[in-house]
Amino acid sequence: MTYLPKPKLHHPSLQKNRVGFTRRDYEGAISTLCAGCGHDSISAAIIQACWELDIEPHRVAKLSGIGCSSKTPTYFLGQSHGFNTVHGRMPSVLTGANLANRELLYLGVSGDGDSASIGIGQFVHAIRRGVDMVYIVENNGVYGLTKGQFSATADQGSKSKKGAVNTDAPVDMVGMALQLGASFVARGFSGDKQQLVPILKAAMTHTGAAFVDVISPCVAFNNHPGSTKSYDYVREHNHALCRMDFIPPRVEITVDSHPPGEVREVRQHDGSMLRLRKLPDSHDTGDRVAAMNYLHECQARGEIVTGLLYVDPEAPDLHAHLDTAPVAFNRLAEPELCPGAAALARINAGLR
Repeated sequence: MTYLPKPKLHHPSLQKNRVGFTRRDYEGAISTLCAGCGHDSISAAIIQACWELDIEPHRVAKLSGIGCSSKTPTYFLGQSHGFNTVHGRMPSVLTGANLANRELLYLGVSGDGDSASIGIGQFVHAIRRGVDMVYIVENNGVYGLTKGQFSATADQGSKSKKGAVNTDAPVDMVGMALQLGASFVARGFSGDKQQLVPILKAAMTHTGAAFVDVISPCVAFNNHPGSTKSYDYVREHNHALCRMDFIPPRVEITVDSHPPGEVREVRQHDGSMLRLRKLPDSHDTGDRVAAMNYLHECQARGEIVTGLLYVDPEAPDLHAHLDTAPVAFNRLAEPELCPGAAALARINAGLR
C-alpha cells in the first residue's frame, strides 16, 4: 500500500515562529496508524512543543525501536535526523549518538513493549547514566503490531482482546525512572494536549535524563470476547487463504483539562475507565521520595498520576560524569583524536 506524502506547499499566511518555521514545517509523513490512535496525538504534541520552543528541526535527532510507537517519528519532524534501531536497542544507539555530538536535542521515542520488556535493561542504564535526552514512552499496555498481547505495563486483572485476564503485576516505568535517578520524570495522557505540550516543552529544555510516560489508548484491540461475530471467533471457524482484519475508525479520546489535584474519569472504547489525577499545586517536584510515595498512594486508589512528578534542574548529564571534551566528537580533528604514542603512554601509566 502506498501513502502519498503531505504537500510541501504552505499557505503564505501561516504563522511562523521566531526561527521562521510554520507548524507545518515540523510535521512528517501521513500517519498509517489506526484512526483515533493516541500515538498520533503524542506526535501532534511533539510538533506543537517544538514549534513553540522555536527549535530548528535540523537540530533534533529522533531515535526509536520497534512497535507502533516506534513508527511515530516518521510522522513528526520530517526535516530532522532520524534513526530506527532494532527492538529494544534505542537507548544504547542514542547514548552513542549523544556522546558523538552533544549539540543536538535527542528525542528517544519508545513503547511499553520496546522499553519495559526486551529493552528494559537498555532503559535502565540510559536513565541511570543521565544521558541528556527526552525519553518518551507511548504506553498502551499491548503489543499492537502483533495482535494485542499483554505488555509488561498491562494492569493486573485487565482483559485482552481474546478475553484472557492478565495475572501479572505491571512494570511501573515512572516508579523505575524515579528510583534509577532520572532528573526529570513526568506522566501525561495523549488525550490531554493542554497538559502534555507543556510537559514536553519542559523536558526538551531540561539537561539530563528526562523521562515522560504517556498513557496512549490502543483503539484496535477491544472486541468483546465470546461473540460469534468477533474477529477471533470467525478466524477459529474459517479456513482462509490469508489473515485479514478490518479496524473500524474510532473517535479520539480527549478530556477537558481539569484543575490540579482533582481526578477525572475517562471512559475507554471497551467501557473500562481510566482515573487520571492531576498533581496538586502543593506537590514538591524537588522531593524524589515524596514523588515516589505519592505515586504509590495513588496507585493504591486505582488512580494514574499525571503531571511533573520530579525534576532536578542542577543534575549533571553523562558528559559531565565522563568529563568529555566540550567540542562534539564528530568535530575533533585527527591530532586531538590521535595525540600520539607519548600521550597514550601517559594515559596507560596513570591507570597502573
